[in-house]
Amino acid sequence: MAVEELSKLIEEGVTREVFGIWFLIGAALVFLMQAGFAMVETGFTRAKNAGNIIMKNLMDFCIGTVVFVLLGFSLMMAEDYVLGFIGVPNLKILTDFGGFLRDGNAPSFVFNLVFCATAATIVSGSMAERTKFLSYCIYSGVISLFVYPIEAGWVWNSQGWLAGLGFHDFAGSAAIHSVGGLTALIGAILVGPRLGKYIREKDGKVKKVNAIPGHAITLGALGCFILWFGWYGFNGAAAWDGTSLASIFVTTTVAPAVATCTTLIFTWVKNGKPDVSMCLNASLAGLVGITAGCDALDAVGATVVGLVSGILVVLVVEFLDLKLHIDDPVGAVAVHFANGVWGTVAVGLLATPDAPAGLNGLFYTGEFRLLGVQLLGIGSILLWTAVCMTLTFLVIKKTVGLRVSPEEELKGLDSTEHGLPSAYADFSPTVQGLPYEYEGAVAVSGEIPPAEAVPVRKVPAFESGAPKMTKVEILCRESRFEALKSAMMGIGITGMTVSHVLGCGAQKGQPEYYRGVQIEATLLPKVQVDIVVSKVPVRTVIETAKNVLYTGHIGDGKIFVYDVENVVKVRTGEEGYDALQDVE
Repeated sequence: MAVEELSKLIEEGVTREVFGIWFLIGAALVFLMQAGFAMVETGFTRAKNAGNIIMKNLMDFCIGTVVFVLLGFSLMMAEDYVLGFIGVPNLKILTDFGGFLRDGNAPSFVFNLVFCATAATIVSGSMAERTKFLSYCIYSGVISLFVYPIEAGWVWNSQGWLAGLGFHDFAGSAAIHSVGGLTALIGAILVGPRLGKYIREKDGKVKKVNAIPGHAITLGALGCFILWFGWYGFNGAAAWDGTSLASIFVTTTVAPAVATCTTLIFTWVKNGKPDVSMCLNASLAGLVGITAGCDALDAVGATVVGLVSGILVVLVVEFLDLKLHIDDPVGAVAVHFANGVWGTVAVGLLATPDAPAGLNGLFYTGEFRLLGVQLLGIGSILLWTAVCMTLTFLVIKKTVGLRVSPEEELKGLDSTEHGLPSAYADFSPTVQGLPYEYEGAVAVSGEIPPAEAVPVRKVPAFESGAPKMTKVEILCRESRFEALKSAMMGIGITGMTVSHVLGCGAQKGQPEYYRGVQIEATLLPKVQVDIVVSKVPVRTVIETAKNVLYTGHIGDGKIFVYDVENVVKVRTGEEGYDALQDVE
């Protein structure tokens, strides 16, 4: 063998080894995305369900691993296929592990496993806050056992019928995201909306849509950044040469950035202010949209994908919520289903022969064949998913049940499903309740048995003739508080209680929106100052406050005056007038 040939073989071997290592690093990055999904879903929902969502994201991967070992991987990457539609499992990972490793299947197993877990975990967000944990575990096992492996085999197994037709889904806009997104839509429909989300008339017609903000937008933002970081492995791990890897990193950066900018402008113009949660969703929407064609599009194509994704995510979120009244707390359907379909179709439109994949998109070459194959592929995958997952959810609903009881939902799934008082132990809620009315509310009625009745105690009247005490309650702008405080001290007021409150007067505050829905109360931040006076004349307090707070504009505030029956100073036991006087 010539020295040149030997050097070439060594170089090829080293190259394969390097990219084999990158392939596994990419799989690890995709695994990290589980943390990103968990943070996004937790941040976009209420704190009383945070532990439940974390648990579901953990079990997606763990249950998925078990069933993927038992059958899923053997179905997906089978060596023999029946008419290209379903693989014949050989279960080699269980029966001949040494041969499984020698055949080089281990990296493929790990990589496809983390992809499978991604498809499963997408559904968690759309069904959050009202789904039984047991039911979710059953669903997770089903999608990872055979729903995902079969359709993914069509796409990525060389014997799969879609692979044979030339269907292009490089990293899973169709095989992963549209499957998870459609399942999220089916699950959200069958489990129903959260209590208080939609207020209905007696005839069932929705009269009001309530916004239910998530409890930690910062946590959701951190999740989005982790997902974006992991997406470089998601899209780039299967790239086997430096040129295509660099191209994939470029398109995977351009599309979500453009999508986020588009949503920022769109929501700013539409609602008067840029929507934070929508922009976070937009970054994920752009990533989903570019996933199928990250190796087949150029920078212009990635820009177009981002532009459409940024608008599409907002329109779909609002259409589902305001028109169809489907409750999807985190926007999983808009991000993954709508943009998974768009990303798949975009390959047929925007793929360029100059990109590493070298495909002929309609807009660049005028050829319709690739677009037709993409439409056939996404349609087939969605049909398979719709039939399988609808049957799965219906069976679960009829057997173990899909939804928790109203009482459990009100308390929160952390407590009722896991015995966890709060995921934030130092901030355990002291009052459980729902801030919105809902049609299932039941009022207490009937007589109380004497044994359970609380005896009424009469409080004796205080001495007559004592100096009068008056409480003055002042509501003012936050910006005027320091001036008010100084003025009160100047007239001899020695004590006051200050609170930050929300409120509105005749102007009804300023409308605000959360994910396209006007927030229930249009309230403005105010400062409430409570003063009890006896020695200082009440009229002096009122006139001083009016002079300090007056601007002539709506929102200057209000002053309320109440009679006070008694005051008790805890330290000394003094009461009435004496309790209000400071000792010099």
